[in-house]
Amino acid sequence: MSEELSLDELVKAYLTLRTERERILADCDEKEKAIKADMAILEQSMLAICNTTGADSIKTAQGTVMRSTKERYTCNDWGNFKDFVLEHEAIDLLERRIHQGNFKSFLTEFSVASEGLPPGVSVFREFGITVRKPTSK
Repeated sequence: MSEELSLDELVKAYLTLRTERERILADCDEKEKAIKADMAILEQSMLAICNTTGADSIKTAQGTVMRSTKERYTCNDWGNFKDFVLEHEAIDLLERRIHQGNFKSFLTEFSVASEGLPPGVSVFREFGITVRKPTSK
């Protein structure tokens, strides 16, 4: 199909599909937000029942309600935390991923790129296409 169409026709078709996709996603997002809000109200009601009864789990004919605790740790002083991690050699306290922007800057700034990548690091590159609408003049 794409072999038969000119580049102008391909761009027009692409933009038409992208606009339709954006419309559909916006509609789905609105519906999802409404559903999540309704679910949050029901979850608060069920949590209140668990708290009142002191139960961590309640079995019903429709399903089982389980109360759980979630913990998330945040850092408000990265300098001190970094020092702590280094002092205790606790690198496993950090997630195992490379900050893409910082790593690219590091390679450029320290001319490491000419020496190759650090051990254990690979790079994956792929070409992509970006299509912009024409600008009004």
